[in-house]
Amino acid sequence: MNRRIVLAALAPLAALVFPAACGGDQQPEPKTAAAASTPASTSVEPPASATPSASATPSASAEPAKPPAPTPVVKFTGLSTPESVLYDAARDRYLVSNINGKPVDADNNGFISDLSPDGKVTNLKFIEAGKNKVTLNAPKGMALVKDVLYVADLDTVRMFDVKTGAPKGEIKLPGATFANDVAASEDGKVYVSDSGLKMVDGKFEGTGTDAVWVIEKGKAKVFAKSTDLSRPNGLLVDGKTVLVAPFGAAEIYRVDDKGKKSDATKLPKGGLDGILKVGDSLLVSSWEASTIYKGKVGGTFEPILEQLGAPADIGWDSKRSRVLVPRFMGDVVEVYEVK
Repeated sequence: MNRRIVLAALAPLAALVFPAACGGDQQPEPKTAAAASTPASTSVEPPASATPSASATPSASAEPAKPPAPTPVVKFTGLSTPESVLYDAARDRYLVSNINGKPVDADNNGFISDLSPDGKVTNLKFIEAGKNKVTLNAPKGMALVKDVLYVADLDTVRMFDVKTGAPKGEIKLPGATFANDVAASEDGKVYVSDSGLKMVDGKFEGTGTDAVWVIEKGKAKVFAKSTDLSRPNGLLVDGKTVLVAPFGAAEIYRVDDKGKKSDATKLPKGGLDGILKVGDSLLVSSWEASTIYKGKVGGTFEPILEQLGAPADIGWDSKRSRVLVPRFMGDVVEVYEVK
C-alpha cells in the first residue's frame, strides 16, 4: 500500500469531520486501566532574555505533558490498512480486515488476515480478493453469526465460511455508499452502519445516506436513516436498540427501529470508530483524540489508552482481557492488556 495515497485520501475526511481543526457480546469487566510508565523529564531552553529563575512558577497557560504512549503486549506488522479486528473465540484467533488501498475504491484487492494471540501471523491472506471466487473491495467491520463471517464492503455485506474462508453469498444495501461496521445480535440479526461518504476529486463529501441497516433472514432493510446520525460508524447491539459511535460527532447514542435517537452521551473528542461492551462499561475509540475511552451511557468517559494514532474498529479478546487495536494509518494491529 502507498501510505501517501491513504493519507491524502483521509486528510479531507478529517477536515470534513473536524472543521475546527470501518457488535459485541457482554464481556468480563476489566479491573484497572492499562498501566503507564512515568514519563521522562524534558526541557526546552527559552531565549536568554526570557529565562525564568529556578523558583519561578510555570505559566498557567502551559500545556500539560502528554502521558507516554502505552506499550503493547503483542504487535502485528505487515498488514495493509487494517480497519477492524474481531476475536473469534471458538477458534481462539484474531481476524483482521485489510482495506489495502483507499477506503472507497471498488478495486477488489482487500483481504482478511488470521492472527494468533501469541503474536504470529497465521495466514496473512486467509480470505483474499480475486482468489477462490472471493470479492473484497474495501472490507471494514466484521461480525460472526455461528460459523458465518459477515463483512461490510462499500454497499454490500459479504459472507464467508469462518472455518475455510469460502464465500457464502452477499447481501446488497441499496443506495448505501460507505458500509462501515457490522454487529450481530443474539438472535442472529446483523446490523450494518453506512457512514454516508464518497470521494469526489480526491475529497470526501457527505452523501446523505447516513443509516443503520438490519439484515434478517437474508434480507436487508433500513433500521434507522437520517443525516442526524452524524456519519454512523461503530455499532453495538443492546437489546432491541443499537448503540452508535459516529465518526461525525463527539457523542454516542442509542437508536431504535423507528429512527429515534436517545441517551446521547458526550465524549471528550470525536471521530469515533469502534465500540465494545466490557462488563457494564463501554470502550470507544476516537481518531480525533488518538485514544480509547471507557465509560457508560449517561455518564462520563475517561481515557484508558492514549497516543494511539488512527485507532479504528477495536476488538476484545475475552479470554485474555485484551483490547485489539487496528492502527489504520500504521499498517499494524496492537494488543493491550486491560485488567
